[in-house]
Formats: sequence, C-alpha cells, structure tokens
Amino acid sequence: MSLFRRFLLAITLIALPIRIAAAVPVRDWSKVAVRTPAGAFVQGNPQARVKLVEYLSLTCPHCAHFEGEAIAPLTAKYIRTGLVSYEVRHALRDPFDFAGSLLARCQGPQSFFALVPKVFAQQNAWFSRAQAWSQIEQGQSDNLAPDQQLPKVARGAGFDAVFGMPPARMDACLTNAEEQKTLTAQASEAWKQPDFPGTPAFAINGAAQPNIRTWADLDAALGSALHLHTSPRKTLRK
Repeated sequence: MSLFRRFLLAITLIALPIRIAAAVPVRDWSKVAVRTPAGAFVQGNPQARVKLVEYLSLTCPHCAHFEGEAIAPLTAKYIRTGLVSYEVRHALRDPFDFAGSLLARCQGPQSFFALVPKVFAQQNAWFSRAQAWSQIEQGQSDNLAPDQQLPKVARGAGFDAVFGMPPARMDACLTNAEEQKTLTAQASEAWKQPDFPGTPAFAINGAAQPNIRTWADLDAALGSALHLHTSPRKTLRK
C-alpha cells in the first residue's frame, strides 16, 4: 500500500467516530409521557432535575389563557430538552370539568398532552354551549349518579364533537369508575390545601409557587430552579 493510501485510510478511521457521534439523534422528551401511581400524567424526562406540577381545570378561563401563552415555549425550552418534567393534576370545579377531564385522559398520557391544548383552544365555544344547556336543563341532572350525569353534561357541552369519539367509546370513558375515583381524589387533594390559590396553580420540586401568573413568571421560576443565569454580553472597548 502506498504512503498516500495509508494516509487516506488513517484520515478515514479518525473521522469515522466523529461522523457516527454526530448522527446520534437528540431525544425529544416531549414524546415521553407516563402515568404516576397516584394517577397523574407526567410528560418529559423522568430523571429531570426540575419537576413542575400544574393544578388545572378545563373550565377555568385563566388556565386556558395560560395554556395558550405558555405551553409552546414550556415544551420547546424545558420539556423537549429533558430539563423539566411536567405533571398535570386536576382541580375539578364542576361536572363539565369532570366529564372533559375523563375524556381527555381516556386514551392515556401521550394522547392527553396532545388533546388538552386543543380542548383549551375551543373552551369559549364549548363552555358557552355548556352554559346554554344548563339553563335549559335547570338542574335536572344534579342529583343523578355520575354514570348518569356525566354522559348528559358531556353531550350538553358538545364534547362528542370536541373529542370526536364514537358514542359507545365516549360513554365507556365517562363511566370508568376507577378514573372517576382517581380524578375525585386529585381534586380533593388540591382543594383541601389550606393556601391553595385556585387554578392554575404550580409547584416546582414540591414547593408551591404562589406568584406565577404569566409565562414570564414561570420561565423565571424554572430558570432559577435550574440555576440558569445568562451573563450579560461584554462590549469590547475600541
């Protein structure tokens, strides 16, 4: 083998590991979602240093506004990169919230995190239908058992169209006794907290965050928890 060919072979062998390493894809942690033993849904890296918990309600207008403002940057900056895991717990406020939450959770964690932004984006429309239906219903379903009440309120809000479920599948989700029990327990745990501020509410690494009102507030709190400090750029003297 000529000296030149040996040189080319050596260069190829040196460069090969670099090309292989560069081809390894970075994991998208937003595609990872699991259910906790207590029934909450968690999106992101389970080993993330920072664990964010949000208590939300599907009928809460502030939650819908916050979701529209925050979910895209939260996902891109913190969840997808594996820096933060995001857990959702339900602080139920009314039967429509109960029904919608059961339907959103019915197909598991991965589907849930894709569905919830869409449900919040349509909140004005379906909640207006729910209120109009309530006026007509005049409380007639208030004393019904959940298995009878929830299908009625779900259709009153138009959730069959929002979620696009066949009627039999929808009823199966709404009458799932274990899921009803799980959501009732989550709501009880949230609202029995002495200083619970209402929805949306946040905790970071187990510590309540009472001053989060906007995405900027949450971004700053997560950055602080991660010890992310951006140094100001130094300008060179001429």
